[in-house]
Amino acid sequence: MANSMANGAGRDCARIPLMPTPADAACPALECRGLRRAYQLGPERLEILKGVDLTVRAGESIAIMGASGSGKSTLLHLLGLLDVADAGEICIAGRTLEGLSEAARATLRNRMLGFVFQFHHLLPEFSALENVSMPLWLRGLGGRQARVRAAAVLEQVGLAERAAHRPAELSGGERQRVAIARALAGEPALLLMDEPTGNLDKANAWRILELIERLNRQGGAALVLVTHDAEIAARMGRRLGLRDGRLHPL
Repeated sequence: MANSMANGAGRDCARIPLMPTPADAACPALECRGLRRAYQLGPERLEILKGVDLTVRAGESIAIMGASGSGKSTLLHLLGLLDVADAGEICIAGRTLEGLSEAARATLRNRMLGFVFQFHHLLPEFSALENVSMPLWLRGLGGRQARVRAAAVLEQVGLAERAAHRPAELSGGERQRVAIARALAGEPALLLMDEPTGNLDKANAWRILELIERLNRQGGAALVLVTHDAEIAARMGRRLGLRDGRLHPL
């Protein structure tokens, strides 16, 4: 693993393709070793992650469960390149994060990852269509192509007729579906989801899960999903529990 990570460090993230290349297919979609993260709370140092190891291959789906405060969201933020670990290493599709600039991390995040937060984090001044299109524009996709792709994914999540509406004009469940569409639009190699159906009614939750699972199966995207819902977790290929700062099979 050390050799593969060392080789990946020399790659120029500005040239990362929209989807993994055939050479990437031999690499796990995600590999991390010994991840540690702690926070300083006044005089006390609180250790959240104490050496997390995880390998996720293309097309694999994993549910992570754990008590509130166990570090599930912290782990997802590290895997999603939104935070930096105190120790350990992360490799995404054969590319190590070690030594990458923040700009290169942002490029890798945009082109390889889809992230659905527990809360939608939509830009309020833009329409649903524009919110879904924006990551595609940032990749350099033409405006018309980005809009066509965004419209198709909004239709898949049942929001074709709400595409021109801004977040304030949408219900909480609709906003979450826009956020899910935004994550799916780029056909990412790795999908990270933090309670993605928590704000949805049962019918829409199952509809979204079926869409996510289809992308997982047909597109080969790896899926790591944090959930408190045992029924949702049971649909994933593998279930892990996060306790005492480490992952354990369930």
